[in-house]
Amino acid sequence: MMEEARRLHARLLRRGERRLQPLLLRVLATGDLRYAARLLDSYPSSSSSPTSPPSAPLHNRLLHALATARHPLLLPCFARAHRLRLLTPLSFTLLFSSSSTTQRFAACAHALLTKSGHAASCGDPYLASALVASYARSGLLEESRRVFDELPHSDAAACNALLSAYARGGRVGDAEALFAGMPDRNVVSWTAMVSGYAQNGRHEDAVRTFLEMWEGAGVRPNEVTVSSVLPACAAVGALALGRKVERYVRGRGMLRNVYVANALVEMYAKCGSIRRAWMVFRGIGTRRDLCSWNSMIMAFAVHGLWREALGLFHKLRMTGAKPDGITFVGVILACTHGGLVDEGKLLFNSMREEFGLKPRIEHYGCMVDLLGRAGLLKEADSLIASMPMEPDAVIWGALLGACSFHGNLELAELAVEKLMHLEPQNTANLVVLSNIYASRGKWDGVAQVWKLLKEKDHKKSAGYSFIELDGRMHKFLVEDKSHPRYEMVYDTLDSITLTMKLVNLENSEVES
Repeated sequence: MMEEARRLHARLLRRGERRLQPLLLRVLATGDLRYAARLLDSYPSSSSSPTSPPSAPLHNRLLHALATARHPLLLPCFARAHRLRLLTPLSFTLLFSSSSTTQRFAACAHALLTKSGHAASCGDPYLASALVASYARSGLLEESRRVFDELPHSDAAACNALLSAYARGGRVGDAEALFAGMPDRNVVSWTAMVSGYAQNGRHEDAVRTFLEMWEGAGVRPNEVTVSSVLPACAAVGALALGRKVERYVRGRGMLRNVYVANALVEMYAKCGSIRRAWMVFRGIGTRRDLCSWNSMIMAFAVHGLWREALGLFHKLRMTGAKPDGITFVGVILACTHGGLVDEGKLLFNSMREEFGLKPRIEHYGCMVDLLGRAGLLKEADSLIASMPMEPDAVIWGALLGACSFHGNLELAELAVEKLMHLEPQNTANLVVLSNIYASRGKWDGVAQVWKLLKEKDHKKSAGYSFIELDGRMHKFLVEDKSHPRYEMVYDTLDSITLTMKLVNLENSEVES
């Protein structure tokens, strides 16, 4: 198709014709944006020229193609249109919509918008939301908010752009305040809140907001909403809600979206339903991407199904796809569960030698865990010493865990010394060391550790659990009275405790 466009260009030049529009549209259809930009640049800009000069709509067609492709020629072509006085509000909308803008350029483009006489066009909802989003993507949230506040009318698109920016930037409180004041919330607004909560670790709020949207407001989730809430379902163990979401996406054909399917695989895997995860994975078929394979390999590995994980890795290799760092975390973890030290070493070494991947700290962590569980503590310590980056608390924690299991006091003391520098508030490491001292009969060491714990005012963090009932998540702590029905909960617990005691009493009488 590109060859046809070039032949057409040559014919027009031979005939002395320079009709730009049909030729440019033909070139744009081929996807050769660099040639299209050169073509537009080669045409005279003067209206007195015998050939028709490029028009504003024609420039906008090119700007649209460049913005969609995030092409580096977007800014030069925009500057040319400015020199030729061909910029329109749509031109700025296209520019601000491009995710390639930097902080400096977002500010300069806004100034140019004002200088070119189009500032009044900020009442245009598309231009306004694009400008708000441009500042937000650049990290200039205060500027984004200022533009938003100066809008003559509150527009849903601009609200959603700022809302998404707050959520992505971790400013959940600002997002909540903006969301609460929105008169018209659409699926984009709700999705921004669900996604923002999930990305900032507030998984319960993400699930609650999703249910409020779906069941309360009657807004139908889209693919992005579903992909955002499923990780939150996994984090709080909301398996029943996850299954309900799966029925919803199947009924609307959303499983054709590989991102939705991958999110389902990961949700089922983290909730412990490996069979359902495998069924969804198989259903993806030829549309599987590397994320699909990684999610399923990791699911098998985490649940101790090391044979299945390694088998799936070999199937991935047979497809010709190149594994990435996440893949190797999964397969080395599988080797750890299977006790396959030699296989794990081969895989770790193949990252650099065969696939050109530089092992990251998480890969070293997996290897330390693999060697430590196998009792190869000296080798694990040597690997830590050879690391090209500073070992983190996960690395030393893995070594300490192995030392606790195998009773290696010398390396345990080293690991705890490092951990106390990295995470001084985590007194659990000292408790592990105390237990190792006790197992070796070193009571002086136990006393020293507990003296340190007393100085640090050691308090164990309260544990809690989630229970999903009728689509709602209920959180419980020890001696917790925050639940609205806590009296009934404790009455039921007392009844169960009494029943267990009676059963034990009956069993002891039968045995005697």
